[in-house]
Amino acid sequence: MLLSGLCQGFIWAILSLGVYISYRMLDFADLSCEGTITTGASVAAMLIWRGCNPFLAALLAFIAGCLAGTITGLLHTKLKIPPILAGILTMISLYSINIHIMNLATGKEGTSNLSLLNYKDQTVYAAIDRLLGIGKTNASLLLGLVIAAAVIALLYWFFGTEIGCAIRATGTNEKMCRAQGINTDVTKIIGLAASNGFIALSGALLSQYQSYTDVGMGVGSIVIGLASIIIGETLFARAKHFAVRLLGIVVGAVLYRIVVAFVIFSGMPSTDLKLMTAVVVAVALSLPILKNRLALNAKKKNAKKAG
Repeated sequence: MLLSGLCQGFIWAILSLGVYISYRMLDFADLSCEGTITTGASVAAMLIWRGCNPFLAALLAFIAGCLAGTITGLLHTKLKIPPILAGILTMISLYSINIHIMNLATGKEGTSNLSLLNYKDQTVYAAIDRLLGIGKTNASLLLGLVIAAAVIALLYWFFGTEIGCAIRATGTNEKMCRAQGINTDVTKIIGLAASNGFIALSGALLSQYQSYTDVGMGVGSIVIGLASIIIGETLFARAKHFAVRLLGIVVGAVLYRIVVAFVIFSGMPSTDLKLMTAVVVAVALSLPILKNRLALNAKKKNAKKAG
């Protein structure tokens, strides 16, 4: 149970880091996440069906996600469509596109899911297992940890560059950025492309881990991403270093998946997982407020005692 939660936690952490770029750094409510994660999974599964190297399939899934994010950015910046609607339009479009991608694997119209049970030996986890001989579970854990660490390092480096700082500044104060001569349309497009690229990469790894891809697998993924971010920010509320905040998101995603694994193991019906997710998010959101209230009550008590 714990190992399963850890393995899936690191995979979902990559999605959460992608969501963090759009929601926190760009201040852009991008709802295309639920379509992009399925796009990454569909591209990876289709390519594996076609005999492609699983690592290359994951990379191409990342590129497909970047293209989806670019479309959302263009809809918003060039056609002036509000962020939420731009994301919804991309998400709706990707539903049909994902089915067409899966059709390329089977050669049949209307393919809404792909099974990788016959391709278990052609996944990234099987490749790591063959290389190190540590078993598929440990290979999944190791690869997830390495990729999550690599993504944190990459984001830490990128957002320290000139264009990365411009993206962060765009999310903080767009009008000031324009006054300084920054093309905020470009920074938004780059940020959304990176965000959806990592979300699609998470989908590619998830499809290989669970050995299937389904057109509806992305439903609720945005809530999972936000829940991971909220939990991480609550636990690392005092963290000022950017790398530590990114690490907090990974920790939040892992903790969330461990809680989900524990709930499933305890016998809760899978149909109640969405309800449990909502409860976890509500609790995580309320923690800072409860913490402030407790601190305020403590101050009042100390003031009464002093008086």
